[in-house]
Amino acid sequence: MKAMLTVFRDELRRIFALRPVFSVLVIGSAFYAVFYPQPYLNEALRNVPIAVVDGDGTSASRELARRIDATSDIAVTMVLPDVASAEREVFARKIFGILAIPKNFERDLLHGRASPIALYADASYFLLYQRIAGGVAAVAQTWGAEVEAARLIGIGVDPALASAASDPMQLTAVPLFNPQGGYATYVLPGAFILILHQILLIGVGLLGTLPGADPAENATDDPAPGAFATIVGKMLAYLLLETAILPLYLIALPYLYGLPRLGGVIPILVFAVPFVLSISGLGLVVAAIFKNPLSVQLVLAAIGLPFFYLAGFAWPTEVIPPAVHVASLLVPSTSAINGFTRLAQLGAPLADVRGEFLMLWGLALFYGGIAWILEVRRLRVASVPSWATSD
Repeated sequence: MKAMLTVFRDELRRIFALRPVFSVLVIGSAFYAVFYPQPYLNEALRNVPIAVVDGDGTSASRELARRIDATSDIAVTMVLPDVASAEREVFARKIFGILAIPKNFERDLLHGRASPIALYADASYFLLYQRIAGGVAAVAQTWGAEVEAARLIGIGVDPALASAASDPMQLTAVPLFNPQGGYATYVLPGAFILILHQILLIGVGLLGTLPGADPAENATDDPAPGAFATIVGKMLAYLLLETAILPLYLIALPYLYGLPRLGGVIPILVFAVPFVLSISGLGLVVAAIFKNPLSVQLVLAAIGLPFFYLAGFAWPTEVIPPAVHVASLLVPSTSAINGFTRLAQLGAPLADVRGEFLMLWGLALFYGGIAWILEVRRLRVASVPSWATSD
């Protein structure tokens, strides 16, 4: 126990004494907490610019353009004479969509005939396309129902029956757990977990490769600690450090940025324990394998983006190939993002994330065990006198 506490104390001291490690674990955590959410604070795209090519030039076509411009999603910034001139504005990136209203639009409406309109939207940017298409479709559907109801009332149909006939299935969409329907509410909870994961992983990897990583180097009169005391002492030091950083990301930042918070603090903190230990074990393994701080940084920086896509919030896990999904479970962030999101944002009890909780404990034991085996091997090699290995 004394050896374990000695390793624990020395590892904490190294975190604050080694400038690269302090920059990653402490300054990096504070920097990402402030910087990363800034692009998403507006939650949703608003007033995406489009052009209207009005081939009819009637009060009905102008009313359609006015209603579309009045939505929060779209702004009609140009009214152009033909599609060719509108295409030039699209290629110049001044607008992202073209609404073409055909000739005889009003006449067909008044005669009760279908009057199709054409929408050309830039689908190379998925979010812009979604806003334009959704905004125009909603206006067209609503106004079409109003026109049809007015026509039926005009020929003597009861107003209530006319409204029901023109819009028989009224839809009320309720965005559960994301009341604003915003991108920040969707992406930030998962991104915060991935940031914590990568920062701790790189920090532990650096600690294991920089001078002083061997507890024997710091030993004075006491005997050098064994492999078990070394691994457990280091993992406890990382756990203590994260008791200050992790609540900032999982409790304070969601409150500051107005993200939905339905879960309790205690389940989140309980779930965080195996999350931190599993990353710590993986970091120790990475450090033992690569043994060089530059290699650790390059490798972990390179695999950061695959971790993002394997986590399941950039692309649903249900449509990820099963073999890839099983492999992704070896990365702690995969189970952690799903578990933390359900606990914190959806208000699930700890029992509902039992699978993810046990998976993280399994990873903590798995990577901790490998780190222990590698440490035992390292101590055996170090105990062999140099003359015994020379020719």
